[in-house]
Amino acid sequence: MTIDLNKCIGCGACVTACGAENNVPVVGKEEVRRGRDMHWLRIDRYYTSDMTEERAKAEGISAIDKFTLMEAAAEAPRVAYQPLMCQHCNHAPCETVCPVAATTHSNEGMNQMAYNRCIGTRYCANNCPYKVRRFNWFQYYNGSKEFANNPSGDELGRMVLNPDVVVRDRGVMEKCSFCVQGIQAAKLKAKKAGRKVQDDDVQSACAEACPTHAIAFGDLNDTESKVAEKAADERSYNLLEEVGTQPNVYYLTKVRNLLANEA
Repeated sequence: MTIDLNKCIGCGACVTACGAENNVPVVGKEEVRRGRDMHWLRIDRYYTSDMTEERAKAEGISAIDKFTLMEAAAEAPRVAYQPLMCQHCNHAPCETVCPVAATTHSNEGMNQMAYNRCIGTRYCANNCPYKVRRFNWFQYYNGSKEFANNPSGDELGRMVLNPDVVVRDRGVMEKCSFCVQGIQAAKLKAKKAGRKVQDDDVQSACAEACPTHAIAFGDLNDTESKVAEKAADERSYNLLEEVGTQPNVYYLTKVRNLLANEA
């Protein structure tokens, strides 16, 4: 997957599409306040600051104070949006700490979850440098009192669920699956047609919903695919490259044209 930060406008369509496609529960603002949000995909926002390297040198501000002041947004800040989901690392730290091998690496390079094997130790969440794994604290889909207003809390509401994606139970870890159900459907369709899977056959829910086409999804091993072309772009980079996880998600850095008085 590649994400062009120049095109991302932070609209949140990808977050909504991911939740609808993968039966991600709506937990409410109280659970989010406790840090128990359930989004498989989040959008991080970064704001510009009035503190710059040049200003720090001119005013003799120490390094510690400089970075502290950089945490404060400018009076008229510019913002950069960065969608963040499971990076499906080739050297995934979450896989090595799971005591029951509930998170494994597929032969297609994806990091997968076996929900009926997970016992909820949350070691994987602690070991993930991107903090993109979510823990199921409650039975969100059984009509419990805590989530009586959940759209999927009753028999009629459960009709909105995607039948191709399992509904997770309490006490397991969840995360982005790269919409593996769509990948399997495309493979079966191509097999019936007697051909290989083509570049446009598979699209993740977030990539389909993105109005600016900032997200591209495909086969990185196919050198002629769109995603491979974008991953080879000079603006392409991985998050936290120094950690050595070797993610399969590539970001294309945001480029700004500075005004004359900002240069």
